[in-house]
Amino acid sequence: MCPPHASKRDEGSSTIREIIKASKADAAAPSDAMKLDGTSEASLARSLSALPPDERGWITCAEAHTLFSTKGDQYAFGETDDDGRKNIESFAAQHQSVINFMPAEGRVYFVRDPTAEASIARPG
Repeated sequence: MCPPHASKRDEGSSTIREIIKASKADAAAPSDAMKLDGTSEASLARSLSALPPDERGWITCAEAHTLFSTKGDQYAFGETDDDGRKNIESFAAQHQSVINFMPAEGRVYFVRDPTAEASIARPG
């Protein structure tokens, strides 16, 4: 679900199109959300508990993958990663949060919702 890590390429081999695409992605990235500590489940839980209700916070897809999925990068949280999806959904429910995967941004958003149960928002 989250994009794979960048492929290994020689530095300086980016095309103009890739550079423009990257600059648009940076400009489109929302700045209203707080970066959460995704170094461990415990640190993420602490970050989420400090997040006010209805506020957004995020971790990188790479952090989410490390914490919750055992599948390869390109398969993490996808159709074949039932365990990874269950793990992150269960974690979110335990911490009264709703998840929103944003692969184009390379982020997984959490929104604190005191009424939340295991719910997940997926891009349309």
